[in-house]
Amino acid sequence: MNLVNKMFATTRLFKALALGTVLSSASLAINAQTINLSYNGAPDADKNAVHLFAENLKKLVSEKTGGELNLKLYPNSMLGEEEERMEQVLNTPSLNVASFGGISPLFPEIFVSAIPFLFADFDEARTFFDEGEYWKKAQSAFYERTGGHLLAVVEEGGFLAFTNNKLPIKSPKDFDGLRFRAMDKSQVALYNAFGASGTPIPWTEVYLALKTGVADGQMNPPMYIILGSLFEVQKYATLANIQYSDQFLVANDELLKDLSASDKAALLEAVKEANALNRRAVESQVESRITYLENNGMEIYRPTAAELEEFRQVGQPSYFSWLQEEGIGQEWVDLALKDAAFKK
Repeated sequence: MNLVNKMFATTRLFKALALGTVLSSASLAINAQTINLSYNGAPDADKNAVHLFAENLKKLVSEKTGGELNLKLYPNSMLGEEEERMEQVLNTPSLNVASFGGISPLFPEIFVSAIPFLFADFDEARTFFDEGEYWKKAQSAFYERTGGHLLAVVEEGGFLAFTNNKLPIKSPKDFDGLRFRAMDKSQVALYNAFGASGTPIPWTEVYLALKTGVADGQMNPPMYIILGSLFEVQKYATLANIQYSDQFLVANDELLKDLSASDKAALLEAVKEANALNRRAVESQVESRITYLENNGMEIYRPTAAELEEFRQVGQPSYFSWLQEEGIGQEWVDLALKDAAFKK
């Protein structure tokens, strides 16, 4: 074969290889499945732990399935507010990270997991959801009632703290006469127990409500205080470990049933790993976020053990009464208290 023929043969070989690569890539693209994942908050992994979870989950799912499954992220409630997104995930093959506002209209028993002052630290909260009978029952009941799956409890920033712009809160009596922004009606019940008033205000309106005096205070973990720049309109923060700050990864039933056994296993494994990464990140940043708030003018108060017990003694009975008024069975409360190693 002369040199020219060799050159043509080599060129044909390269073209054939290139064409094969293109066809292979096209085949993978055609066969790949894209799954929507929606959630609250900005697409900023440093400020929004839910976005960090979503980013890690997207990466892990792609790696574990060889690109056969790909997540498309929709932060900032791009696909709708809480109830709209819940309707979407229950009716279309998708994923959604929902807050209590999304879960509770369909499954009010979720409020039992938010009993105030239930956990002393991260380990207690994580054990409650990883090993407890309450959460197993909740997952089963949620599926029976909605057809959706509660795949994971997504940590979003530590424990909730009380903030306000009037005075340092060191005991329940310090709440007297204050007006607080509430995330939902369970928080209204807690504020009422302390002698304050609570008004549900959407997250997008919280900053202005605090700035204009519509509300004197609110409760959120340090992450959300920073995310919403609430340190600009709040002077005092009390780190009372009020409630574990979490949201819930919900999966569509049809989505899971239609996946191959290997892809489903890979997805569930990725969820577990992404959650572990998120937990480490959240816990590692709590103190630095508290320092950030202090450096930006907030006065931070850490209650003593006796003061925390006073908060618990006042707050829990009122919350239990509210759960009963909402028609939530006592068996749910008993199960949760047993799992959390607390006794009534």
